[in-house]
Amino acid sequence: MRSGVIAQKLGMSRIFTDAGEHIPVTVLKMEKLQVLAHLTDEKNGYTALKLGVGTRKVKHLTKADRGNFAVANVEPKRKLAEFRVSPENLIEVGAEITADHFVEGQFVDVIGTSQGKGFQGAMKRWNFGGLRASHGVSISHRSHGSTGNSQDPGRVFKGKKMAGHMGATRITTLNLEVVRTDVERGLVMIKGAVPGSKGGWVYISDAVKKPRHKDAPIPGAFIPATGSANAAAGAKSADTKKEQA
Repeated sequence: MRSGVIAQKLGMSRIFTDAGEHIPVTVLKMEKLQVLAHLTDEKNGYTALKLGVGTRKVKHLTKADRGNFAVANVEPKRKLAEFRVSPENLIEVGAEITADHFVEGQFVDVIGTSQGKGFQGAMKRWNFGGLRASHGVSISHRSHGSTGNSQDPGRVFKGKKMAGHMGATRITTLNLEVVRTDVERGLVMIKGAVPGSKGGWVYISDAVKKPRHKDAPIPGAFIPATGSANAAAGAKSADTKKEQA
């Protein structure tokens, strides 16, 4: 099980294929997505990664949050989330996960908060047909009608579809296809619509009901933390390549 990511919804656009066909896509941005902490089975009862994305001013943080970010040696983050992972897929603290964590053609699940519609009637909220246009119906054409019986059961059942607050709920959309990624700008473009408003935060993870893509990097695509052993090894190998060139 790989880690998911946090991304911000920028809006919708379209991508043209070589054949001239266009694909509607939702553009999601991963801005400085870094690993903040490890949650282990021995200490926390489960294995997960704590991730943070975006930036936030220090003056808006509590002392506890300042200490947590200082321990991870990362700048304050705007949005935090945990993702369950397998013990062998833990990514080092401070590493920055990049957009090529997902590959073209891969299927993902996206979780977001749907757009709030406020208080809505039964026709808009539940697609009711409404009452008749004539024959005794006066004024209340868009009402939901009777809600229960008089003597038995003598009450309205819980969960009855009625007028009320619509939207602003947690929505999971399954099996969305990744069309393209842009590592330099931190963009992931997903085919179709994604729940949430522009500027809202979403969580992207490997599809549960589809096999993982064979080219998906394990444990993920990331830039090692500055000062870590992996970063030093990467810099050393880069210097060696330059000398050979």
